[in-house]
Amino acid sequence: MEEVLHTLAEYIALGVNLLGMLAIAIGSIQGAIGLTRLLLFNGDEAKLGPVWLSLGRWLVAGLSFQLAADIVETTIAPTWDDIGKLAAIAALRTMLNYFLDRDMEGVRERSERRAEAAEARRASLAEA
Repeated sequence: MEEVLHTLAEYIALGVNLLGMLAIAIGSIQGAIGLTRLLLFNGDEAKLGPVWLSLGRWLVAGLSFQLAADIVETTIAPTWDDIGKLAAIAALRTMLNYFLDRDMEGVRERSERRAEAAEARRASLAEA
């Protein structure tokens, strides 16, 4: 019975890992397309924010799926070596997610400040 569960866990982990890779691939393709558009059509820095945020969301999703796959792989009779590897992987992926989320928050704040400044300029022009 344990062998069946172990095999099932491997297939589940493989599927979840595939979802993680798919999320990262989709985000990377969207990011490359967005960046290419900005480069070809002389986009300004303000338009880079949404591209970066979209890529970041996809990367966070992909890393989360991959962490879930690692957890599934070690659920059935893990060895101490497996647990140590999972702890190291979880720590690295959690750290990546933390710093990525922090960067994304900074991009959001800058985008909001730009939008507020643009709205203030429009309001002052409308009053004049």
